[in-house]
Amino acid sequence: MQLKRVIISGGGTGGHIFPAIAIANALKEMSPGIEILFVGAKGKMEMEKVPAAGYQIIGLNITGLQRKFSVSNLWLPIKLLRALIKAGKIINQFKPQVAVGVGGYASAALVYMAAKKGIPILIQEQNSYPGKTNRFLAKYASRICVAYPGMEQFFEKNKIVLTGNPVRQDIEKSNLTKEQGIQFFNLDPKKKTVFAFGGSQGAKAINEGMEHALEILNKNQIQAIWQTGKHYYQRAKSIVEEKGYEHIRVYEFIERMNYAYAAADLVISRSGAIAVAELSILGKASILVPLPTAAEDHQTKNAMALVNRNAAVLLKNEDCPNELGTIILKYLENDQLRNQLEQQIKSMANHDAAKIIASEILNLAK
Repeated sequence: MQLKRVIISGGGTGGHIFPAIAIANALKEMSPGIEILFVGAKGKMEMEKVPAAGYQIIGLNITGLQRKFSVSNLWLPIKLLRALIKAGKIINQFKPQVAVGVGGYASAALVYMAAKKGIPILIQEQNSYPGKTNRFLAKYASRICVAYPGMEQFFEKNKIVLTGNPVRQDIEKSNLTKEQGIQFFNLDPKKKTVFAFGGSQGAKAINEGMEHALEILNKNQIQAIWQTGKHYYQRAKSIVEEKGYEHIRVYEFIERMNYAYAAADLVISRSGAIAVAELSILGKASILVPLPTAAEDHQTKNAMALVNRNAAVLLKNEDCPNELGTIILKYLENDQLRNQLEQQIKSMANHDAAKIIASEILNLAK
């Protein structure tokens, strides 16, 4: 049977959404007549980012379990039941040949209902330690696409396919030069450039580190592209304007990440799985600041996989506000150190993950 319809479900963060879109793009390229429907959580960023990428999405009224006591937890069983009913209706109407879960609580209801209706399931796990949703859904899956070796401790070995993590096509296929990136942000081609971002929603420690580093950057003629996220944007913008830092570009969110990466001599980032995959593919020297509250501290594990091969620098979350400026200066002043990081991280890249996962989806439909 030729694949005509697939549902992709998940979201909550850019780390789930952008790989899902990359998989969808690969499916369209490999099977041009395919119909793809996304299912996410109402109020989450997928409801904006997926339509912007050209795909239809339906939102479920579902939230995750709050770790601390919250009244919203009391409503979770009712919300879950309603989400399961709606997911069942979506499946009955769309009639997918395969359902794909990319993680995040939004995928639990949809993928579970698809499995109960006998639809083949593929789940994609981005991290070295799987999320709760994917651990729950694994028993229903025919294929489990993973980014790290050694995942047999969590999933059935015969279901696992080691694919690496899908990244956005504009990054996977990027051939932008540094000059094009610098020009895009209207920066000085003679100055060194740092690109700092804390994921799609920002990172407090990285933002505080950048704020404290601004004087060092300015003094040493270093320019910056700084993605703050929504909550820190106005503060960062005001500081840069008040101090008159002409070569610091502040953004709430950057759509054209490929240009930001291209412009950068050094990147400051969290060590989520997708960020690490993008940095590896592009061969960017990076300072990684793991999120300490990530499940099972998987961001530190992601970062250490690079640090142990001299492919990145690790800066602890609590040290970032006070030490970031000094470390930026160290690596921008030493071309040899920076080049070594670039070569090592590039050697760890997994290319064409989205196409490999798309092939697995197409095979499941046969």
